Amino acid sequence: MLLGGALCLDFVNTAGWRGQPDSAGVLRDYEDLVVWAEHAGALDEKERRDFLRAAEAEPKKAAAAHRRAIALREAVYGIFSAAAAAHRAPEPDDVELLNEAVADAFRHLCLAPTASGFSWEWRGAEGALELPLWKVARSAADLLVSPELGRVRECAGEKCDWLFLDASRNRSRRWCDMAVCGNRAKAQRNYARRRGSAVAERAGKERKT
Repeated sequence: MLLGGALCLDFVNTAGWRGQPDSAGVLRDYEDLVVWAEHAGALDEKERRDFLRAAEAEPKKAAAAHRRAIALREAVYGIFSAAAAAHRAPEPDDVELLNEAVADAFRHLCLAPTASGFSWEWRGAEGALELPLWKVARSAADLLVSPELGRVRECAGEKCDWLFLDASRNRSRRWCDMAVCGNRAKAQRNYARRRGSAVAERAGKERKT
């Protein structure tokens, strides 16, 4: 499910609820990372097949890339969660880790002439198991220095920490997904109101007796 509005936020949202038993989310190994990257538009079908073959041929390198991906995911979450809170500064270790990932990514970016000007291309990316991480790091860097940073929100749902870009006109979006967290919160409010009414009714009857 892609609800973030930016590649880096969708990457953050691959985790389950942090601190809960299912917090590993959908990225349980490198193969999961590659499949997700294709789903998110960061890799095409051919790249997915190539990276899965490369991971099978070099399982230790793939496992190391997966560990770096999880570390990057949590650092990016920490930074954007702090940005969403407005008054909270990011952890220096998170910023340092992202800076390292950004530096690594931009070492592999180059300008290439096109018919209409220039475009960015990845250099030395063929077979590089870290390519999905480079693309996430670039997305995070682009968002952090853009005016859109002020639209980053953290879901108001209980226990949910997914992040998203609030594209609503009045910047009032509160939920990662109204059909999930929004409806859950609505149901909880309705239950609280019904319970409150029942308690009040019972108390009234007791006073009359």
